[in-house]
Amino acid sequence: MSTDPRLGLGLGHQDHPLLGRQVRDTASGTVGKLMAVVVEEVPTHRGPRRVRLAYLRRDGGGRELATAVGNIERFDGVPGEPGKRTA
Repeated sequence: MSTDPRLGLGLGHQDHPLLGRQVRDTASGTVGKLMAVVVEEVPTHRGPRRVRLAYLRRDGGGRELATAVGNIERFDGVPGEPGKRTA
């Protein structure tokens, strides 16, 4: 697998070094496993724009949370507790 995020993994998915790992969404504080990084077209007031989104799945399951790729950080800790942030 390539580590170049510009290269796709198929079906619009991109590679990311934290795929399958526990991460935190810094915007919401949500902790979960990084399931996918996808380029999607989103509507804006100036017309459609392509953005990279990260999809997290909480430990308990349910719907995946979408956030900007720049909002995710590796998380070593217990969800619901402050935990350790690592680079």
